[in-house]
Amino acid sequence: MTVFLDLASRVLVKNGLITAFTLVGIVIFLSYFLSGRLTKGRLHGSAVAISIGLLLGYIGGVITGGEKGIADIPLFAGIGLLGGSMLRDLAIVSTAFGAGLTELRKAGLAGILSLFLGVIISFVVGALIAFFFGYTDPVAITTIGAGAVTYIVGPVTGTALGASSEIIALSIAAGLVKSILVMLITPLVAKRIGLNNPQSAVIYGGMMGTTSGVAAGLGAVDPKLVPYGAMPATFYTGLGCLVAPSLFFLIVRGLVG
Repeated sequence: MTVFLDLASRVLVKNGLITAFTLVGIVIFLSYFLSGRLTKGRLHGSAVAISIGLLLGYIGGVITGGEKGIADIPLFAGIGLLGGSMLRDLAIVSTAFGAGLTELRKAGLAGILSLFLGVIISFVVGALIAFFFGYTDPVAITTIGAGAVTYIVGPVTGTALGASSEIIALSIAAGLVKSILVMLITPLVAKRIGLNNPQSAVIYGGMMGTTSGVAAGLGAVDPKLVPYGAMPATFYTGLGCLVAPSLFFLIVRGLVG
């Protein structure tokens, strides 16, 4: 038995990516089972899966004392590749091929306005939170505010403005919290806000902006809506990277000196 377990462990470690896919499949199956049995589908299976993933990441970090969560355990090292930036960016870009341009055009002015309003509102909320927590340096306020836009805009802005590593880390944390909240809340509020067609998905993606959060949340509502939400969310990140370290920084510096 010991020999079999040792052999199985070696095979799983050597085929890390396949092991990662298997683990994710088991988690998703278990999540949808728990969703149906415990909440009768009110809490979507994807939200349960995200919660389990976060818990496993925390447990992995506690056990190993590392920085990559469960991926620091050799048996699950493939999770680091599966959830890494390469496959993440590939998934984000590929979603655009599922969007119909006619549906995107139907969102019209509302879709464009949602993009700008989403970036502005997220930045203002993040900057105000930073200010109320005692940060008075324009660079720190702008970086944390940019992090509230997305966890990509935060470090881009912080690097451009010369922010400290601690402030950049805070900006990433702010973006991650937002992304997780969007993932979990989207399936719960979709019916109430009419999030059931491509036009509303475009507007929602523009307002929320976090591509990973919007894609995961809409995937729980209706996978067909994911491309429509992910596309403006991607533009949102680009817009944030453009205006946060320039226009927004100048405004913040003018207000707090």
